[in-house]
Amino acid sequence: MEMNLEQLVKMSETWLPVVLNYSGKLTLALVTLAVGWWLINGLTRKVGGLLETRNVDRALHSFIGSLASIALKVMLLVSVASMVGVETTSFIAAIGAAGLAIGLALQGSLANFAGGVLILLFRPFRAGDWIEGQGVAGTVDSIHIFHTTLKTADNKVVIVPNGSLSNSHITNYSREPKRRAEIKVGIDYAADINKAREVLLKIAEDLRVLKDPAPVVYVVGLGDNSVDLSLRVWVETGDFWPVTFEFTELVKERFDEAGIGIPFPQRVVHLVQAS
Repeated sequence: MEMNLEQLVKMSETWLPVVLNYSGKLTLALVTLAVGWWLINGLTRKVGGLLETRNVDRALHSFIGSLASIALKVMLLVSVASMVGVETTSFIAAIGAAGLAIGLALQGSLANFAGGVLILLFRPFRAGDWIEGQGVAGTVDSIHIFHTTLKTADNKVVIVPNGSLSNSHITNYSREPKRRAEIKVGIDYAADINKAREVLLKIAEDLRVLKDPAPVVYVVGLGDNSVDLSLRVWVETGDFWPVTFEFTELVKERFDEAGIGIPFPQRVVHLVQAS
C-alpha cells in the first residue's frame, strides 16, 4: 500500500505540472469553442434570414447555410486546437493541398456550381419562364445547383449545365408582362396600301390587343415582288403566340375578301436570241 502511494506521488509530480500548465489553456479553449459554436449558429441563422428576405431559392438557401456553417466550424476547431498547443501548420497545409486536388478534379462541376449560384442569386429566369440559351428554347422546369432542366415545345426534357448557361446569352421571353407581336405580309405593287392598312387595323380590333401602345401598320420594305407591310400590336405575354397565329390566318382570309393580292415569288427571265 505504501509502495502504491509512493508511486502515485511520483506520478503526480510528473503530470501535475502538465495539468496545471495546460488547464488554463484548455479552459480558455473550451470557452472559445462553446462561444464560437454559438456565434456561428447565430450567424448562420442571420444569413438564412437575409437570404429568405431576398427571395433566394430554398435549394441555394440551405446549401449556402450549410457551407458557411461547416467552413466556419472547421476554422474554429483549427483555432481551438492551436490554442491548446496542437501544431496546425501541417494540418492546414494538408487541407489546402486536398482542396486544390479536389478543385482540379472537379473544375467542371465547380464551374456548374458557381453558375447555379449566380442563376439562383440574380434570377435571370424563374421556373415557368420560356427562355432560349445554349441553342435550346423551352420552359424552365426546375433550377438546381449544377444544372437547369428545360421542357421544349414538343415536350422533350433538356438538361443544361449551369456553367455554360450562366456564361452565355439568355433570352427570357416571359420576364415582361407584355410583348409586341408582329405580322408581316407582302401585297401586290398594284394594291392599295391604305386599303390594306385598314384591313390590318380592323383585324387588330381584338380584345386581347392592348390600346396603349396602339396598333400600327408600317411599310417596312419594297421587295422584288411585293410591298412589305408590318402589323405591330402589343399584347399580354400569355397571348403572344395565339394572337400571332390567329392574326396570320386572318390576314390571308381578309385580304382575299378585300381583293388584295399576296403575290407569289416571281423571277423574270430574259431570253437572248442568238443571231
